Amino acid sequence: MSDARFEDGAEKPLRLLGQTPEDIPVISALLQDAVFPASEMVWQASKRRFAILLNRFRWEDAPKAQKRGRAFERVQSVLAVEDVLKVSSMGIDRADKEQILSPLALEWQAGDDGAGILTLVLAGDGAISLHAEAIEVSLRDVTRPYVAAAKDAPHHPE
Repeated sequence: MSDARFEDGAEKPLRLLGQTPEDIPVISALLQDAVFPASEMVWQASKRRFAILLNRFRWEDAPKAQKRGRAFERVQSVLAVEDVLKVSSMGIDRADKEQILSPLALEWQAGDDGAGILTLVLAGDGAISLHAEAIEVSLRDVTRPYVAAAKDAPHHPE
């Protein structure tokens, strides 16, 4: 089954590159309610690259889907961070590769000379801290959108 939204050029897969502190909240918002098993994280120390394959709720499409009475969607996306010098984590059972993790926020704490720590805050008091020489974060969709299992958009109690 083809997806006409991508064939007619009206909508393209998401591709974002964050290189400034102001870019981080945009990427952070799009990561809300994503999920991924711990086995889908990889740090390539020799390439100084950290990446996660995650299942992302398509927040950018949700208002349009709701207005048109169309089902909400998810998509497989890759979150990649370049120039990573060190990775540390807390609240993650490294032995449990099938542990499901869910990002709450992406935060940047500037250090010296453009370096800093990019922290992926996770539900359940977990976090992954990436010590990086600079901000170079990308978020890109790698599959076509598919119908989300839940009928309603995710919501957060106030």
